[in-house]
Amino acid sequence: MTRTATPDQPLRALWSRHRRYRGRLIAAVTMSTINKVADVIPELLIGAAVDVVVRGDDSFVGSLLGIESRYSQLGWLAAFNFVVWVIESASQYVADVLWRGLSQGVEHDLRVEAYDHAQHLDMGWHEGRASGTTLATLNDDVNQLERFLDVGAAAILQTALNVLLVGAVFAAASWQLFLLAFLPIPVVIAGSLFFQRRLEPLYARVRETVADLSGALSANLAGISTIKAFTAESRERDRIAALSTAYRQANVDAIRQSAAFVPLVRMAILAGFTCTLLFGGWATLRGDLEIGLYSVLVFMTQRLLWPLTEVATVLDLYQRGRASASRILRLLDEPVTVPAGTEALARPVRGAVELRGVVAGYGEGPAVLHGIDMVIPAGETHAIVGSTGSGKSTLLRHVLRFDDPRDGAVLLDGRDVRELDWDSLRGSLGYVAQDVYIFSGSIADNIAYGRPDASRAEIREAAVAAAAADFIDALPEGFDSPLGERGVNLSGGQRQRIALARALLRDPAVLVLDEATSAVDNETEAAIQASLRRATIDRTAIVVAHRLSTVRHAHRIWVLEGGDVVEAGTHDELLAVGGNYAGLWKVQTGEL
Repeated sequence: MTRTATPDQPLRALWSRHRRYRGRLIAAVTMSTINKVADVIPELLIGAAVDVVVRGDDSFVGSLLGIESRYSQLGWLAAFNFVVWVIESASQYVADVLWRGLSQGVEHDLRVEAYDHAQHLDMGWHEGRASGTTLATLNDDVNQLERFLDVGAAAILQTALNVLLVGAVFAAASWQLFLLAFLPIPVVIAGSLFFQRRLEPLYARVRETVADLSGALSANLAGISTIKAFTAESRERDRIAALSTAYRQANVDAIRQSAAFVPLVRMAILAGFTCTLLFGGWATLRGDLEIGLYSVLVFMTQRLLWPLTEVATVLDLYQRGRASASRILRLLDEPVTVPAGTEALARPVRGAVELRGVVAGYGEGPAVLHGIDMVIPAGETHAIVGSTGSGKSTLLRHVLRFDDPRDGAVLLDGRDVRELDWDSLRGSLGYVAQDVYIFSGSIADNIAYGRPDASRAEIREAAVAAAAADFIDALPEGFDSPLGERGVNLSGGQRQRIALARALLRDPAVLVLDEATSAVDNETEAAIQASLRRATIDRTAIVVAHRLSTVRHAHRIWVLEGGDVVEAGTHDELLAVGGNYAGLWKVQTGEL
């Protein structure tokens, strides 16, 4: 779908994007039109019945059908009324199914498209935006738009058709009464436009406050352990209450403006109905208007004007849907700044990694890496160490291509990673983050996340390699044990071992470890290190570590400081130099 979102016309932009639903929309409009025509006809039949009773053989029905008996005339009217009601009921059912199917289809497509687009936005975009804001757009905004398409769009169409059909009846009966009955319509339209302009910023505020509230709730539930540890429950309750109050007040302000529209419509209805009642009645008494036709016009006036009381509700739905559509389209129009390349790597991937003059930073901030040059031959294990803030994690982000460098290039097997498609690049990498994410599901599902088709034997083999098999086997359901959201029922070390097994199962050409053993005890660390030494034979490994004991056997250790490589060599070579690495080693081993 083409991204043609226009902030001023979000609903028109949706029409341009979702061409596949145009046929369904046309069918829904057609069925709603048939339904509205069938809905208006019974009022005409009431007038015809009154005409039959009053005029007898000279009635319109008698002349039209050539039937003299009034009983027969009424029988024909009853039969015709039955057919009309059947058509009305059937068309209403079909229209409802079509409108609701349309709204559900658009809702589904927008949510999936927006979610997929959000997945492809760079990490910097996600890190600079509250997750609750994105969640509110993907969930609440999409639901608001679905509600408008389900109810509001059909109601707008029905109201417009009602005005046209009833207007045609009035125009055919009496131009004077047509003008008098339609006198309130311009007032209602002008009032609608006025209130629409007033409501638009109010509902934009509603969407902003619900995003703030959603973000705070999401963040607090994720950090519930910290809240409890610092006995901040009351403070956080008050903060959520303040955000909820802001959301409630934004809604109250919008509702107050929307509700003020109803009395205006009611007064307009009163004026129109009174005009029809008086002037039509006087015309009937003078003999200028047939009694049956007068009956039709009295019923039609209510049919014409009473639905306008729903304009406020429809306007409310429209403004909510419009504000939500704008937010969804703004998300879809966020540019993907780290797009996939188009080239594929030759197989098998060797795993040679090189950084050439990489300059990198976050957003518009200062550079974090200053011209990094680094060569990691295929099959070797290289470690990256340094003090906090030296640029280690930033370097890994560029190897994984979560970001692109401001200058320079990152190469895999001699190819610039910006040229590679995601299967070639990330399909060749196994990544274990310091902050491990565990998905809801079983342990086996989590280990097999990168290879869903892996056999149970392969899953177990990866768990053994990550020193995770023993604790998994000790659980009542073993590999089928269910894990809660983010793996809260596991220890930090257990989560890291599952993440390591997940990476090893993928059998990557390059294994990237960011503090992969930071949350395990010394005994488990030793077991994992032994497993890693076996797993990294003939495999490239890039290891970021604070604990230097975990990387002392690396082929080469790179020491970063302030975004620059200040030292490089083996463990023994760096100790002999007596520089930054030697200083860190003495601090950690207590040799000072």
